[in-house]
Amino acid sequence: MNTFGEHWSFTSFGESHGVAIGGVLDGVPAGLRIDFAMIRSELERRSGKGVVGASARAKNEPDEVEWLSGVMDGVTLGTPIAFIIRNKDARPEDYAWMKDTYRVGHADKVYEQKYGIRDWRGGGRASARETAARVVAGCMAKQELAQKGITIQAALVQVGAETDPEKFADVIAAYQKEGDSIGGIVECRVKGLPVGVGEPIFDKLQAHLAFAIMSINACKGFEYGTGFGGVTQSGSAINAISGGIAGGISDGTELFFRCVFKPTPSTPKAGVKGRHDACVATRAVPVVEAMTALAIVNLI
Repeated sequence: MNTFGEHWSFTSFGESHGVAIGGVLDGVPAGLRIDFAMIRSELERRSGKGVVGASARAKNEPDEVEWLSGVMDGVTLGTPIAFIIRNKDARPEDYAWMKDTYRVGHADKVYEQKYGIRDWRGGGRASARETAARVVAGCMAKQELAQKGITIQAALVQVGAETDPEKFADVIAAYQKEGDSIGGIVECRVKGLPVGVGEPIFDKLQAHLAFAIMSINACKGFEYGTGFGGVTQSGSAINAISGGIAGGISDGTELFFRCVFKPTPSTPKAGVKGRHDACVATRAVPVVEAMTALAIVNLI
């Protein structure tokens, strides 16, 4: 499916090197004044402009949002909101070599096996280009949550084995120089979440968050609270660390989780042509925030 959420739904569409990518939002209440400047800023964060190791395509795409419906004078109407982002720097010819080749670590082969056909132009729907639409939708969700005093902030906290943010750029640059790539960890914190968000058993808050975050390209793991590190500690030592969730329901404290992104499999060192990231985790930060917002706004 290409739709996320039942109460506040977001449908994503478009291919990496097609005419455009975009989305349809349904369930957004009427009267929400859209902060267009915020959306432009978040799209720039995702593009990686000024970030070491970001792909050339991401840096060159203007990512201008065209609003097709559901908005008048910058205010939501309560009707379905449709928007597109035209692919102005698409270069499908750069990927002609992929017509008869499957890239290792990508969805190329399994897409063709599943559907009997695939869009070889940069991966089509499987491309991280699709996440730009998620950022727009997430911005809308964040703006609604902000009215309820809820804020979401993510950050890159680890690149490879390095945990000093001041050294991240150097680490990424070193891998880029070698024609290789490196993975990273993004941490996200949610403040102002009231007690009671999430349901027992199958609709636990952490289950919805994991579902949302694990849908992001290249994401390979999700943990909250003590996470995997808790296995080396005693129960008495970690009892007070909830991560903002108890029994699948928000407990009123700051919610925090981490997710890991694998190294980009397409690299010059691997003999793959194209425009790729040396560390995709750097541009994943606003996408993590967006999917977090979409998960929470649906539960609320």
